[in-house]
Amino acid sequence: MKKIGVVICLMFSVVSCQKTGVEKPDNLIDKDKMTDILYDMSLLEAIKTQNLNGGISTKTANEYIYKKYKIDSVQFAKSNKYYASDIVEYKKMFEKIKERLNNETAKIDGQAKQTGQPVPPNPNSTENSDTPQVQ
Repeated sequence: MKKIGVVICLMFSVVSCQKTGVEKPDNLIDKDKMTDILYDMSLLEAIKTQNLNGGISTKTANEYIYKKYKIDSVQFAKSNKYYASDIVEYKKMFEKIKERLNNETAKIDGQAKQTGQPVPPNPNSTENSDTPQVQ
């Protein structure tokens, strides 16, 4: 009886020590391309939440992404699941996306200032929107 308990504990130890990561899909989207896809999805999500251009449905946004990058929903889902299984690398991908978004925001703000157009408030700003702003 004691031997059976030891064998069972040993089996659980061996099974629990195996790598439990997500298997790499056959048609994995390249990491740089996946970062571009996630960047575009972030932009489309921002448009949806701001209700710009009459709003965009999730279905329309996804169809646009799939067509633009010549992928399908299954390929995207499997690739996203694979990249998300390594949280450190996935976080690095989103840091690149955030940096790219910040660069685009700075570029647009610079262009607006050059043309004399008002710069829209930064949603990430800590300033109180009720406080009068000097322009």
